[in-house]
Amino acid sequence: MLRTLEDAGFFITDNLPPELWGAMDDLVRARGLRRVAVSTDARTRDFLAALEPSYVRLSRRREDLHVLFLEADAQVLLKRYNLSRREHPLGDTLMVDFAKERELLAPLRAMADTVIDTTSLTAKELSERVLKMFRLEHDFTLRILSFGFKHAPPRDADLVVDVRSLPNPYYDPVLREKSGLQPDVAAYVFRDAASETFYAEVRDFVRMSAERAKSTGRHGYTVAVGCTGGQHRSVAVAARLASDLIDLNVDVIDHRDIKEAEYA
Repeated sequence: MLRTLEDAGFFITDNLPPELWGAMDDLVRARGLRRVAVSTDARTRDFLAALEPSYVRLSRRREDLHVLFLEADAQVLLKRYNLSRREHPLGDTLMVDFAKERELLAPLRAMADTVIDTTSLTAKELSERVLKMFRLEHDFTLRILSFGFKHAPPRDADLVVDVRSLPNPYYDPVLREKSGLQPDVAAYVFRDAASETFYAEVRDFVRMSAERAKSTGRHGYTVAVGCTGGQHRSVAVAARLASDLIDLNVDVIDHRDIKEAEYA
């Protein structure tokens, strides 16, 4: 869950002793941080005596303070620990540790604004519930870049699109030295119905791939559009995709193989 909040823009502190909550609040206010989350569990058992007074002091300072408590059935916790191969911080047999932990954290549960039983939830379902609860948007960026195959495809792309079948402005002497960012070059690339049909299929496939990536919880997806030299067709297509798919929070990372001056 902490990773979900961190991906949503929260500053995260794991197991900060309650006595330091006030100092942390001072620090984040001084830095202008608005989204802050602190976790507490049995690992801070030596500091839990200060839990209630620390909470009371912080609640007087922060009207937007929200305590979320997560719990699960002991048998499910046992399976999760066995899968993770981690030892419980209380160091006894696991079932005894779970009972001790419930007792230690009972005051925190009592002051919680929301209690979520994660027994039957997957990690993805819990993430979605937390995002919905705090009305957080799932941050996602569709990154698009252009390149030339003769300079080798990028190694970090999730999807590589080959647009070498489109009309090539290189063979027009007037357009050869220009880039695909210029209107007359783009018009040449998309000059006929076949080119428009091809582009529409590429656009729809990129959208579907990016939306599927987003639906699985990913926060970014990189599409590399390639032509022979990386100056005309790939640039024109990447630029048009960025415009047509703007609702997916597009970031054009780079037109890798054209001169910086062409698109600065």
